[in-house]
Amino acid sequence: MTLKLSEALHIGIDDTDSPRIGCTTYVAALLVEKLTKLGASFIDYPNIIRLNPNVPWKTRGNGALCLRVKINDQQLNKIKETVIETVEENSDLEYSGTDPGILFYSGEVTPNITNFAKRTIQDVVTMNEALKLIETHHAEAIGFKKGRGIIGALAAVGEKLLGDHTYELITYRTPKNRGTTRKLEADSIVKMDKQTKPFTFNNIDPETGRILITPRGPDPILYGIRGENPEIVEKASKMIKPLEEIERWVIFRTNHGTDAHLQLVQNISQIQPYKSAIIRGTVAAQPRTIPGGHVIFTIRNDGSQIDCAAYEPTGNFRFAAKQLIKGDMVEVYGGVRPATTQHNQTINLEKMKILKLAPKISYHNPTCPKCNKTMKSMGVNKGFRCEKCSFRSAKATKVSIELRRNLKEDLFITPPRAHRHLTKPYSRYGMEKSGLPSNLLQPWHYP
Repeated sequence: MTLKLSEALHIGIDDTDSPRIGCTTYVAALLVEKLTKLGASFIDYPNIIRLNPNVPWKTRGNGALCLRVKINDQQLNKIKETVIETVEENSDLEYSGTDPGILFYSGEVTPNITNFAKRTIQDVVTMNEALKLIETHHAEAIGFKKGRGIIGALAAVGEKLLGDHTYELITYRTPKNRGTTRKLEADSIVKMDKQTKPFTFNNIDPETGRILITPRGPDPILYGIRGENPEIVEKASKMIKPLEEIERWVIFRTNHGTDAHLQLVQNISQIQPYKSAIIRGTVAAQPRTIPGGHVIFTIRNDGSQIDCAAYEPTGNFRFAAKQLIKGDMVEVYGGVRPATTQHNQTINLEKMKILKLAPKISYHNPTCPKCNKTMKSMGVNKGFRCEKCSFRSAKATKVSIELRRNLKEDLFITPPRAHRHLTKPYSRYGMEKSGLPSNLLQPWHYP
């Protein structure tokens, strides 16, 4: 690979972590420091690209990373060597499901690579597709073990975040503290949340009060703050009072909270497993609650039907789903779980928009016109009689009353504690943005 002075070098990385240790964003944070010392000039914040959250082989958030830098040709070999060594040293290669991949790509990102990235976020792609694109564009890929991370690395390069995007400032723990309880002053997080929202989001779950900026696993992240611009996440981070040492921090640009994984599907028959769909339909039957407290309802359109699931951890969202009745028109959003012997193909709900509520009708026996007493049926199609005054009427019928619905036509979103990384929260509607940053906040990383 040769590099012209005017060209950018895009470095994609994926699949370095495992459920037990590591984090690909941490590998990127290490490289930010190392590449800066080698003279690289960053033309964008490091990009975190969250990929399809439904693929069964993902680890945690299924995020791939891209670093976009300007360098000269004399720096290229040293930078490539540094990237490869850093990925190798910080990947959990002993874990069976960790298959890191690196991609070096120079120049403008072409439309077919951008399209590949979009499909990797919304669909299922293959290694062969990735390798053909890499060969066609004379890029350079390095895979460890099975090398499956090459797919995500190419997708991270291809998704330049020209459309809607957000920012995240992530702080990292020192090695001695990893695996222990994270130590932050809770009151400082509450204060930060109140003073920075709606320009930061998903800091605290409003239903439970649970703090969401700290992960729960053994990874090196201390906390991450998500927001609409670099300035607000930096301001928010300065308000947090950590009770342990911070090793480093970086501001990332990302597709978090953008609904980038969702795609509109016209007919239920077109829905495919492992994708995320937006589909309209009519509620076909009364919702049912299954063991565990999960609410299941079925929607129908174009002669086909599919189950939709609001799971117990989704709190008030689940109660909204439970209030649906047959005939309600809804638009549902979520990942498609394939059918098994235990359940039908199901949309795991992230959002639900109620488009039109059906009338909820209750039927009552008629009132006697003579004594105002409720009459009783004399049998099917035989009319009604009054037990008090013996009045009878063969023409009397049940009286219909439309009941008030404890539901409104609105958008319902699962609570933040149940959000996927890509799920757009309420606060982000109207906050969408596009384009590349004109300049980078200084400083945007430490060290």
